[in-house]
Amino acid sequence: MGSRWKKKPKNEEKKEDEAKKSAKNLHNRFYAITFATESISRMNISIAQTNIQWADPTANQLSAERLIQELAKTDLLVLPEMWNTGFMTDGNTPRHEESLQWMTETARSKNIAVCGSLAVDEGKDRLYNRLYFVYPDGTTMHYDKRHLFGYGGEDKHYAGGSERTIVEYGEMRFLLAVCYDLRFPVWLRNNGDYDAIIIVANWPESRKRVWTTLLQARAIENQCFVIACNRVGDDPVCHYSGGSAIIDAKGKFLAQDHEREEVLTTDISREELMQFRRKFPVLDDRDSFSLT
Repeated sequence: MGSRWKKKPKNEEKKEDEAKKSAKNLHNRFYAITFATESISRMNISIAQTNIQWADPTANQLSAERLIQELAKTDLLVLPEMWNTGFMTDGNTPRHEESLQWMTETARSKNIAVCGSLAVDEGKDRLYNRLYFVYPDGTTMHYDKRHLFGYGGEDKHYAGGSERTIVEYGEMRFLLAVCYDLRFPVWLRNNGDYDAIIIVANWPESRKRVWTTLLQARAIENQCFVIACNRVGDDPVCHYSGGSAIIDAKGKFLAQDHEREEVLTTDISREELMQFRRKFPVLDDRDSFSLT
């Protein structure tokens, strides 16, 4: 007689189901770990060097959208200082809410982080030159520009920030900075708490050599990447010829502009940065001091 099929006891079926779930979870964790390891190793950074139209958020938004369409894939997109209006210091800056909403929607729809500064009015008779970092899920962190550009009248209508902001994205740690901050190495000092500086600017062509020199200096002295986004074009006061760049901890240019409206993109590797820091531990010998 042929053997008769017998239903397994419920406790045995439960054990088999649990074993399958465990194997599936292990499989999923393996791919999650693999993906995370790849993201730790490299991150793709893109800089949108735009030709900003004076006091015209709509035109500047369309310009940024056009540049973004050229991107195949990136992890982080950086826009210039006051990318939606130009460097307006007369206190009559258009409201920022729509531009921030555009940054948020772009981050969500593209599944990328978006960083750029806007003039923000909080109704306290002072504006803030605020650098937003928008995560892919739409959440934000921000930094208020510490060093106001008195030579250009920024201090007359803007309030300076008082705190450094370091954002974590993936396994990278970014110190946020805006334009004139670049001249103040104490404020940007690496205390072992960041891997890259993101600095956005409206830095005129007349001082471009200074811009380039300081970018390399900040990268070398802090053993970090520098991600620098400037603009091109003209406003009522200055002419801008770009100079956007991504620089490694040795001062080498990983990406450099062509003095036109364009997108620069390259990969940076935290793993390679940490290897260099271990091999040549300059930061271990830095002087101790505190900001007051």
